[in-house]
Amino acid sequence: MFSLPQPSVYQTSKCFITYGSMAHVEQGKLPTKGKPWHPILQQGFNHKIDLVLPEECYELVKQKLVEQRCPPVYHRVIMTLGQILDGLFFNEYIKKGNILMLSEGRTTVENVFSLREGLLTMYLDKETYERAGLVGKPHGAKGGRGLKPRWIVSYQLRDPSMFHGKKGFDRLVYACKNVLNRPLTWLFCDLSPTSPDPDPLQQYAPVKFTSNPGLSPAVQVEMPTLAMPSEILAHGNRSDLEDFATEIYEWFSLVRLESPRVAANDDIDSYLSRYRVPSDAGPTVQSKVCKVTWQGFVTADWVRGLLVDVLATLPSRAWFSLSATSFSKGLNKGDSAEVAFLRPPNSPGQYLLWEIKGEDS
Repeated sequence: MFSLPQPSVYQTSKCFITYGSMAHVEQGKLPTKGKPWHPILQQGFNHKIDLVLPEECYELVKQKLVEQRCPPVYHRVIMTLGQILDGLFFNEYIKKGNILMLSEGRTTVENVFSLREGLLTMYLDKETYERAGLVGKPHGAKGGRGLKPRWIVSYQLRDPSMFHGKKGFDRLVYACKNVLNRPLTWLFCDLSPTSPDPDPLQQYAPVKFTSNPGLSPAVQVEMPTLAMPSEILAHGNRSDLEDFATEIYEWFSLVRLESPRVAANDDIDSYLSRYRVPSDAGPTVQSKVCKVTWQGFVTADWVRGLLVDVLATLPSRAWFSLSATSFSKGLNKGDSAEVAFLRPPNSPGQYLLWEIKGEDS
């Protein structure tokens, strides 16, 4: 007999579900406020983007969004934290420019550094934190930090006080020279339309990567009812909404994983898998779906632009799902934040949104 772990009050991964409507979005205009735009922009470091859509829309998406749209571009570079805070790189890319940087490692077990909109965030173990002599705060859920407590330290490098000769900045530079001095592998993305000339990044021999889309051919699947049941909307039943959203999210997750459990001809023994395509909200149907995937170091701005383009390209009554998954925060590969968007069929302007957040989101 297997014993199941008891639920902990310190579990911090949460899923927020929203069903609503949004104003018409025109291609080329980038909204920033309200849902689903604000949650997408809040997730700064995306690792994988999945677009799931019906087969009849595949060629249109392939022509307009895959072949004509520029894929995400990023670099891998090896630098110390001190090199980022020094000289031309610091002035051109941080003070004047707009870049994203994320170091190697997992935020829950290793020393990890990130830079977004000028904000330097450091996730440190207790020993490194004490040696660095910086001011931070405990990181992680209270009571759930275990035997290896961790700390988080943040600096807004665009502040006027963040210059050499200022006490706070000189303390950070000192810590970089004496404690935080190990060369790290970083992912680097420049959000500015033009790079500085001369480019200070070139002296660190960056390696360029392009996140070309992966195209999955049409697969015959057993598909549940994706439209929100009218009785849920009529009575405002929150628990039924959560049950429906959970089942639909699980089904889309299996489609994204290309699991045979959602295939139309799946006949696995119930002893091996108890999963069945949900049919409580309505009868299931057999349909062909396709998937387009981008993987790498993808910015929130690029994801927002992709969603705008999909909304403008597909027919207003066609359904589709777009999900953006962050980098894993711990040893468990599933320990990631995610934003997933669904436009139900025959529901122009309506959407169902899932926001899955970890402890530091």
